[in-house]
Amino acid sequence: MSKKRVTLYTDGACSGNPGVGGWGGILIYGEHTLEYSGGEAETTNNRMELVAVIEGLSRLKFPCAVDVYSDSAYVVNAFEEHWLDAWKKSGWKKADGKPVLNAELWDRLDGLTRVHEVTFHKVKGHADNEFNNRCDALARGAIKAQAGGEGEAQNGGESGA
Repeated sequence: MSKKRVTLYTDGACSGNPGVGGWGGILIYGEHTLEYSGGEAETTNNRMELVAVIEGLSRLKFPCAVDVYSDSAYVVNAFEEHWLDAWKKSGWKKADGKPVLNAELWDRLDGLTRVHEVTFHKVKGHADNEFNNRCDALARGAIKAQAGGEGEAQNGGESGA
């Protein structure tokens, strides 16, 4: 039996960097769509980009083939340019010998990419992609919720995929 094919759009945002952050995503499987979002009081944009992908993949109930669309070169290039492989081989150190930032998130994401068959795609941010724009709106809404003291803005539930 072949794996279900799922599409995942993600985005992360930060008000100040570091500052109040938010992440959002949209899981699409056939006619089914699930939007989700959340935020953190003190974080960075790159962390929010990573969390958006991790949260989406974590919502899948069983192994799937997933096309991830992100406007984050940080996330996409880590896989497409094999940065992640090099970081793991070097004990989570960059080429300059400094520790990889967000290593715990990269490790979680790496684990999820072993459960699912994931292909990363770079999209242009703040352009004409309706799903990327919606993810940006979800992330910014989560920032507003954090800044307003409302706690984590969590939308949606479990995906059927």
